[in-house]
Amino acid sequence: MLSSKKHLILPFVGLLALAGLALAGVEEIHNVLELTGKATQKTRFSTDVAADKYTPPEEMDPEFWYKNADAEITKRLQLPQPNAKKAKNIILFLGDGMPIATIAAARILKGQRQGKTGEESSLSFEQFPYTGLSRTYCANAQVPDSACTATAYLCGVKTNIVNIGVSAAVNFNNCTASQTPANRLTSIAEWAQDAGKSTAIVTTTTLTHASPSGAYAKTANRMWECDTDVANYGVDPSTCIDMATQLITQVPGKNFDIMFGGGMGKFLPKTIQDSHGNAGERSDGVNLLSRWQAQHDGGVLVTNRKQLLSVNTSAVSSIIGLFQSKLMNFHLDADDTYQPTLSELTEVTIKKLSQNKNGFFAFIEGGLIDYGNHYTQAGYALDEALEFEKAIQLARDITDPEETLIVVTADHGHAVSIAGYPGRGTNILGINQHDVDLNGVKYSVLNYAAGPNQYLDDAGQRIDLADILGEDEKAIFPSYISKDQGVHSGEDVGIFASGPQAHLFTGLMQQSTIPHLMAYAACIGSGQKVCDKTD
Repeated sequence: MLSSKKHLILPFVGLLALAGLALAGVEEIHNVLELTGKATQKTRFSTDVAADKYTPPEEMDPEFWYKNADAEITKRLQLPQPNAKKAKNIILFLGDGMPIATIAAARILKGQRQGKTGEESSLSFEQFPYTGLSRTYCANAQVPDSACTATAYLCGVKTNIVNIGVSAAVNFNNCTASQTPANRLTSIAEWAQDAGKSTAIVTTTTLTHASPSGAYAKTANRMWECDTDVANYGVDPSTCIDMATQLITQVPGKNFDIMFGGGMGKFLPKTIQDSHGNAGERSDGVNLLSRWQAQHDGGVLVTNRKQLLSVNTSAVSSIIGLFQSKLMNFHLDADDTYQPTLSELTEVTIKKLSQNKNGFFAFIEGGLIDYGNHYTQAGYALDEALEFEKAIQLARDITDPEETLIVVTADHGHAVSIAGYPGRGTNILGINQHDVDLNGVKYSVLNYAAGPNQYLDDAGQRIDLADILGEDEKAIFPSYISKDQGVHSGEDVGIFASGPQAHLFTGLMQQSTIPHLMAYAACIGSGQKVCDKTD
């Protein structure tokens, strides 16, 4: 039996190297050919021989989604309204790849780390007074990615998979269509800036990753993070501007007061070594960080925890923090003297933004929950979820609930389950001791639909995982579909809200309604506003 385990685990050393873990860091794993469906034949609904996924024609018009959001807001306003308060501040916390199953498992792990059975525990945001559900499908995708979903919950319009900040009239990698003014969207960050509010993006991925980019970028390919990336996809980077350049030189990116995350290489030329000892990635020779500093008198660049915590937020105009060359490291692997936690990033962000008498909008992402689930390493995903909930608790503690709306949600789920009738207090990262399969073999509490390891012996039978799961928080969990990584899921995700107008974030809504509801609460943007009801 031991030889069978060894036989099956060795082929996946490559995945462990990809995961990087303590040594190489977290590596990018999203494949746009897989996400767009271009790796397989076109779907039965496709009417275009060049397209792989069908988009309903009416959904290509952004106005379709604006009208949908307006109707959903109107429906909620017909219910009794507990208050008419305006939100001075908005904080959107995004748990990337955080399905309800991950929330439940993280809650159990939290309790078990405290020596309890775990099931009775609660995460900070689960105690918020209002909850709802968000429908995550995108214009041409039953199961979405983080790009089209970011466009929904930040721009208020559903778009095609892999798109960011452009409408569903734009197809994958279509530079020309992405430049058409009618196809380009604005985000709630821009609406907030127009209202005189301070703004921030915070992530544990990169500043040019799909989720934070929804706040500022307009692109037909989420992978166009720097000019080298654009050229690698056969597009002229002088025509279609990469996302790092958009962030530094265009509205609303250049107006952010705070930008915290990884991805330093996307901002520096290949001829320059970044603060983390790695070469930059840009081919155009442009040092975007020097350009940012020249444009922001009083702005500071920080690249590690000590520098971040040393900043006098009252004495600087803006802060950009780039804490790794690429993605930030998992909390379980990070050098905590070098890489700040999400809570520390959150605290500095709120302290700085709170200086604006007009209020602020902040997007704060726990981005590596998604990566833990992609690697089918549930221990990473759950630990990242617990770091995420700590940051949310801190934000609620240091802001006034009478003037700060906090919304917590996910962009999409992951195909992970908690199943099999395990008894109360069973190790959530371990083996179900209370059931066996048809061959009498016990199985894990957490399982993934797709992933790199099925844990089968040479006869195709499941092996005993008792000495693989339970003690090692970094273990790879079993799946039944053989694939290089775990995949997203298409079910609804949770919404949790606290603060002014939080009561509107209940029931089932389109994901694209979320920013319109936040804008309603803060009296920003072009749609309905709570101020219209009280003036």
